[in-house]
Amino acid sequence: MKWITILFTLFIILIIVLADRGQFGILKLVNRIPYGDKAGHFILYGILTLLIDLTLFHSLPQRSLKLVAVISGLTLALLIGLEEFSQQYFVERTFSLRDLIASYLGVIFFSWLALRISRKVHK
Repeated sequence: MKWITILFTLFIILIIVLADRGQFGILKLVNRIPYGDKAGHFILYGILTLLIDLTLFHSLPQRSLKLVAVISGLTLALLIGLEEFSQQYFVERTFSLRDLIASYLGVIFFSWLALRISRKVHK
């Protein structure tokens, strides 16, 4: 699970770097789909949250699952907010409060999902 989390994190970083450089390529098609960009934020950051939470739950079994989920969620929210805010300094990018909200909703929903999955596994 740890390696999948690391690889997915690197995948998201690659997407961010390509977007910052204006080299988004075929992924520009996502922006042509109505709300495709928002769905992408929700799903990609949500999956990242799920993978990080499940990895941390496994790595820190003695800790409260809710506390781990809250701390990882807040950390991700801070990093996501910084990344979205930084977009105003790139010619190819624009800051979007809607993108940020979609990202945060992905973090919240997939944190909840990680807690549900973990509780079912440990029953």
